[in-house]
Amino acid sequence: MLNTTILISGASVGGPALAHWLSRYGFRVTVVERAPALRPGGQAVDVRGPALEVAERMGVAAELRGLGTGMRGMTMVDGEGTELFSTSERTFTGGELDSPDVEVMRDDLADLLFRAARSDVEYLFDDSIAAIEERPDGVRVTFERRAPRDFDLVVGADGLHSNVRGLAFGPEADCIHHLGTYLAVFSAPNFLGLDHWQMFQQGVEVGGGIMSARDNTESRVYMGFESAEPLTLDHRDVPAQRRLLADRFAGAGWVWPKALEHMWEAPDFHFDSMSQIRMDSWSKGRVVLLGDAGYCGSPLSGQGTSMAMVGAYVLAGELKAAGGDHRVAFARYERELREYVLGNQQLALTNRARMEAQLSGAEPDPSLADFGEVANGISLKRY
Repeated sequence: MLNTTILISGASVGGPALAHWLSRYGFRVTVVERAPALRPGGQAVDVRGPALEVAERMGVAAELRGLGTGMRGMTMVDGEGTELFSTSERTFTGGELDSPDVEVMRDDLADLLFRAARSDVEYLFDDSIAAIEERPDGVRVTFERRAPRDFDLVVGADGLHSNVRGLAFGPEADCIHHLGTYLAVFSAPNFLGLDHWQMFQQGVEVGGGIMSARDNTESRVYMGFESAEPLTLDHRDVPAQRRLLADRFAGAGWVWPKALEHMWEAPDFHFDSMSQIRMDSWSKGRVVLLGDAGYCGSPLSGQGTSMAMVGAYVLAGELKAAGGDHRVAFARYERELREYVLGNQQLALTNRARMEAQLSGAEPDPSLADFGEVANGISLKRY
């Protein structure tokens, strides 16, 4: 087999899922992660359509379902906190409750996929790639902390602001598309006493919601605001992000003053733009991108997790089928996934149009696709 040693950057969802499949197929896998351990926190994510089939083939579907959030419904309030409606048929974060989709907290899914990767996968925490030098027979990787090493292939599974993408493909500005919204997510005590329930505010300039988590022992807070233009803010400057959020929500009613109190102490505060990554190609030489690094759909799509899991399965499968020949495998990977990805990225734009119509009181366009039409938009091969 060609190209047996593979370095994956990123240990959230796509990286560990890919590590599982590559290890299973006989490749030697190393995963490097900037954080000192698996990152805590994050929003509720959804495993839908073909991603559920990937989980079945991994052998983790039963445990995945056991980790589900168990939401019973939601309440929507207006800007003053007055209830507009409550429903036990669907939730804001997960959609219809009678669907086969599984909603799970991001960190629970990351832990599950991490454990699913075989024991011979090497993890390098608290480190990152500083330089990538492609050679005729491999890639010399310089790390920030460890000594340089040689690998046959490098995979960037390191998110919206991918370090690998920046090193191998060029500036982020060339491929990122801002969707006009910023979102913060963090953990807090269950200060509203929610019982497998969530409450969201239908705001215009600022808004968000709160959902119970961990069997009601805590909550996850979502706080967002509109910004037509991208902000000039370092995505790693957490103190500045907290200050910005506090400024934007200053004077906001409902439960936001209490939420802001908990924000300052949250150990897992995460803040970023709603953006998409759109690229003509997801590979360059011996480097390839996976999930948000190559084709982020944004949380507005509700499909980022599923795309990462499906992408990991297809990328590993095509490498296996090609005997490790990256030129053949990377081309097939793109051919298999491209329409599925484009459909899900369009879904984010569709969902934003829906929300804008609801806020303006207009009827949404009935031609807009729903989750189900896109979530099942790919037929998975057997590798």
